[in-house]
Amino acid sequence: MASSTPALKDELDIVIPTIRNLDFLEMWRPFFEPYHLIIVQDGDPSKTIKVPEGFDYELYNRNDINKILGPRASCISFKDSACRCFGYMVSKKKYIYTIDDDCFVAKDPSGADINALEQHIKNLLCPSTPNFFNTLYDPFRDGADFVRGYPFSLREGVPTAVSHGLWLNIPDYDAPTQLVKPLERNTRYVDTVMTIPKGTLFPMCGMNLAFDRELIGPAMYFGLMGDGQPIGRYDDMWAGWCCKVICDHLGLGIKTGLPYIYHSKASNPFVNLKKEYLGIFWQEEIIPFFQSHTFSKDCASVQKCYVELSKQVKEKLGKVDPYFVKLADAMVTWIEAWDMLNPASKDSAKLPNGSSK
Repeated sequence: MASSTPALKDELDIVIPTIRNLDFLEMWRPFFEPYHLIIVQDGDPSKTIKVPEGFDYELYNRNDINKILGPRASCISFKDSACRCFGYMVSKKKYIYTIDDDCFVAKDPSGADINALEQHIKNLLCPSTPNFFNTLYDPFRDGADFVRGYPFSLREGVPTAVSHGLWLNIPDYDAPTQLVKPLERNTRYVDTVMTIPKGTLFPMCGMNLAFDRELIGPAMYFGLMGDGQPIGRYDDMWAGWCCKVICDHLGLGIKTGLPYIYHSKASNPFVNLKKEYLGIFWQEEIIPFFQSHTFSKDCASVQKCYVELSKQVKEKLGKVDPYFVKLADAMVTWIEAWDMLNPASKDSAKLPNGSSK
């Protein structure tokens, strides 16, 4: 018999970046209503965002961000969904689920509504296997196990830091692919979760994403994008590359696959091209940078890894474009802001009755 209390009810926040009224929450009500929402309002802070009744939420706009972070607010992107990472910073929960406001409830092949949040929680609460690939994919799912030849010494797995979900209908394509395949829709529901192998990067999409904030939160910085910056639409990918190399270093895992959401509308490919144009060139330098990056032995925390990574970004990617010098500085500012709002968060999380007085 299923428990009446939703999993992680008091341990998970749902973070939503938006510029519009959140009518989309109505369809998510059966799944989201028990949880606390953190809404990060982008754009004009004088505009009123309407949230359907019955949801427990807090809403932050740009004025709130400036007030809370002061001069460090410069690290939070403006007029870009990257502003969502402010919600990660102010949350006090162990887990985060983030979703875009154009993402609807998808249906599985039987026609039943998919509770994306429930599947993300399952992914986060069971181990990952980045050090040896299991050909039956996730060995911790019901009806699966480790196959013959899988080393017993690696079967315990490692803690899962990130659960990366996928999308039906509108695929997450870049602008050139959108332009040549304007009518393409993703109708394939693949009933699979797998761990991304150690040493392998992936393009992380932020529209259907969950993570363990205590394990990897400080690395979930969605770049410096949007207004005043030469690039957009690389915010989640930047966070994904940083998270992946840090997870590999610290012995953590990232899963991808289920759950699916229904991505309802395609963004304008010409607007996207303008935002992505430089990134399409830069990524050919960025990806080899991450592929070859190694951390020093004293990088034992996410924060230390991230600050060391920022120095390398400045030194090596700064040669590609001055933007990366600015981004590297913002990475350090982000960690300073994170630590300011989350003092000694790791130690307090281990105490059974909350933080000490």
